[in-house]
Amino acid sequence: MPRMRGSWTGGEFTASSFLRPWKVARVVFHPAWIPASLDSSIERLKRVRVVAGVVASLGVYTFVQGGFDFTELLENTMTASAVLLILTPLTVGVMLLVWRRTGTVRQLRAPLLNSLKLLLLFIGCVMAMVLLTQASGTSGGVLLSLVTAGVLLWMVVFVVWGAVRVSGNFFGTAAVHRSLPALLATVTSWLMAVPDLVTGDLHGLSLTMGVVFILGAPVTVTAIALLETSRLRRHYGIRLGTHPASLPPAPGTPPMPPAGLPHVPPQGNPYSHPHPPVTGGNPYASGPRHPYAPPPQPPYPPRRHPYGG
Repeated sequence: MPRMRGSWTGGEFTASSFLRPWKVARVVFHPAWIPASLDSSIERLKRVRVVAGVVASLGVYTFVQGGFDFTELLENTMTASAVLLILTPLTVGVMLLVWRRTGTVRQLRAPLLNSLKLLLLFIGCVMAMVLLTQASGTSGGVLLSLVTAGVLLWMVVFVVWGAVRVSGNFFGTAAVHRSLPALLATVTSWLMAVPDLVTGDLHGLSLTMGVVFILGAPVTVTAIALLETSRLRRHYGIRLGTHPASLPPAPGTPPMPPAGLPHVPPQGNPYSHPHPPVTGGNPYASGPRHPYAPPPQPPYPPRRHPYGG
């Protein structure tokens, strides 16, 4: 079933979907109101940006330093969620101040509220997964432990797959402005990397390896974001500093009629005669006739009386 514009799940969510947490995450964290990519090149750039963003969020040093540590992974996830909760609204607020020069904030109220709902929903799921992880270590009984482990496994797949989705659409902010996800990904990746460099916390790595692993992800995200925004500007005329309502329509989108004027079909001369006048001598002939021409003559001359004078 095709996804319906304007709804959240697009009609794809069913009871059987709960058996596949990745499908639930795709429906929940990539709602139907998020616009599709303009072309395949931008979509490929987003996928590469997602990989670099995941590296920036989880930290490569988690896998390099002493193997995989699930506790440290949860800590990094909680830190990333806190950063997103503060940084995303702050960055969007700065852009709203920039866009006020060419438009109003009221025009963006609906997509802004939808993006905020998606952000809070994702952070709530992360918090639920962390709390469930902590509770799984204290639950008693074999049966209860098995149920908790199954629910925790479902939540881990759901949240991880959801993190991949929201990293690509960045909480549906493309519905606000096409260039906004690239900007948010860049700002977030740098804000998570700079504190480690400023404090010198290289997590046990050497200076060279620490700089490479900490700066590698934000530099990659920034480069891909610049390519993405540059392509949007050159091929579609979409500029980050321009209010979304002032941008040209996307390819394939019919132009909207002027505000307050309903669509009316093209009309002719409102002062013309409702029926075309006849021409020549034949009153039933078609075609235009001059309004000041003499009246039509009969097709045959009148018969004269044979004895008339």
